[in-house]
Amino acid sequence: MDNVENVENAENETNPIQDLIKASLDKDYNNANKIFGEVMTIKMSDLLDQEKVKMADQVYNGAEEEPEEDPDLNDEEETEEIEDEAEEEAEEEIEAEAESEEEETV
Repeated sequence: MDNVENVENAENETNPIQDLIKASLDKDYNNANKIFGEVMTIKMSDLLDQEKVKMADQVYNGAEEEPEEDPDLNDEEETEEIEDEAEEEAEEEIEAEAESEEEETV
């Protein structure tokens, strides 16, 4: 009997993301903004709860802090790699042009 109640409850629940998309497509921007705010509040609450659990684990259980990766750092490294590759290509082009000019003058 519990399974029947769970199925009925699942059918009554709506997906807020689908509601957000539907409101946006219907150009009901006030409702879409409201739904977006609710979704973000739920997500932020979930993240805050996760951080609270991590902190409590560190304080009371002596768990070590996990090093967090800085997403900006990865972007900077990728940007530097792309810039380095572009510089190398530019230098190769300059050398190739210089060699072709030398061949033309000879």
